[in-house]
Amino acid sequence: MATFEPVTPQVTAAKASGFIPEIWSDEIKASYTNNLVLASKVKTMSMKGKKGDTIHIPIPDRGTASAKVAETAVTLIAGQTSDLQINIDQHFEYSRMIEDIAGTQALSSLRSFYTEDAGFAMAKNVDTSLFNLGVGLKAGNALSLDPTDKANWVSPQAFKVGAAGALSAYNGTTASLAFDDVSLRDGLQTLDDANVPMTGRFFVIPPALVNQIRGLTRFSSSDFVNFKQTSTGEIGNLYGVPIFVSTNVPSVANTGTGTPSERMTLLAHKDAYVLAEQVGIRTQTQYKQEFLSTLMTADRLYGRQVYRAEAAVVIAVAP
Repeated sequence: MATFEPVTPQVTAAKASGFIPEIWSDEIKASYTNNLVLASKVKTMSMKGKKGDTIHIPIPDRGTASAKVAETAVTLIAGQTSDLQINIDQHFEYSRMIEDIAGTQALSSLRSFYTEDAGFAMAKNVDTSLFNLGVGLKAGNALSLDPTDKANWVSPQAFKVGAAGALSAYNGTTASLAFDDVSLRDGLQTLDDANVPMTGRFFVIPPALVNQIRGLTRFSSSDFVNFKQTSTGEIGNLYGVPIFVSTNVPSVANTGTGTPSERMTLLAHKDAYVLAEQVGIRTQTQYKQEFLSTLMTADRLYGRQVYRAEAAVVIAVAP
């Protein structure tokens, strides 16, 4: 049998790793994670590797304590259990077709731009989808309502800013006044009154409100800013609640005019919403000989739902 001497040096897989398509997936996932704000704060459930299009979450009712009467039997509690359904119906993709000539002549930064753009687009989609659950805080969790119509945001958990910063019920007609420290304290009291746990709370606001509160002494103190950023989008901490900024905070419009009139901020606990993921960020590439091009597609399959409506407070603020 003939033997062959090893030929060196050779271009091995390790040496050519920069040209192997799988690197696209790593880059997109990293960019996606870096741009997430709300999705990383709420309750998450994984369906990866499982079949089906719906998750059923049991919701048992809470019991009450009963006084024990001497020489009598204990008081039995008849438990009632309902369930929350999460439909896995959100499937979004991002695709680019890169012709060979472009791949050959363009700078290597071309691929970097596309992967970062894909990550940003996927993150924006998920965060926006979660923010829009605010219209589902009313009875029935009506996820089909248009989140750009301010009338659809009216619910027991939605508020506007009134005189001196005090919160009052959001009615979809009267515009909110200037946000103040009182506004945040009123929102926190709403969560306190509903027995929402202190830990796990967060407040997400748009850049316009960040600009406004930077002029308030309470929000510019060292106790608030703490001179550091601890996670994506976090700008400070007040009363033990981290404050985050996001451009995905929904804009609502005057009914029939389409003119943005308010931004719907979210003060909530992590259990307010649930994000169920069946397929995470998946990236695939395929060479299309008929087009002399490489097709790159990133996609994600997930579902979302209001989990505990009492654990979320929507505060309408001026745009």
